[in-house]
Amino acid sequence: MKKKKLRFIIGGIILFLVLGYLIYSGMRGTMLYYMTVSELMDKGDSAYGEGVRLGGRVVENSINWDSLKLELKFDITDGKKKIPVVYKGVVPDAFKSGADVIVEGSYSPQGGFHATTLLAKCPSKYRPLEDEKT
Repeated sequence: MKKKKLRFIIGGIILFLVLGYLIYSGMRGTMLYYMTVSELMDKGDSAYGEGVRLGGRVVENSINWDSLKLELKFDITDGKKKIPVVYKGVVPDAFKSGADVIVEGSYSPQGGFHATTLLAKCPSKYRPLEDEKT
């Protein structure tokens, strides 16, 4: 009787460990650390080719949209440093100069960021409508 209980407990522990490992390894690929531009650039060579999530503000007058290639180039800053970003894909409606954005992708040795995902943060405060004069 004691041997059956011991086998059951050991089997349960092994099952729990295997399930825990599978969950961890499945989530590890989707977890990206959120960095500022300064943090990314300060990492230097160790950041190249690594999947990263980068947050910042679109630098005024830095947006360059190529409609033929569907390629968007712009700079983002954290207020201290700035980095050029290249993105191909659908551009969110909220994307504009001065907007807060999050880009996911990789940092290249040439000093640019190649984004695979572009998210524009929605403004948390909206300007009230002004009264129309008739």
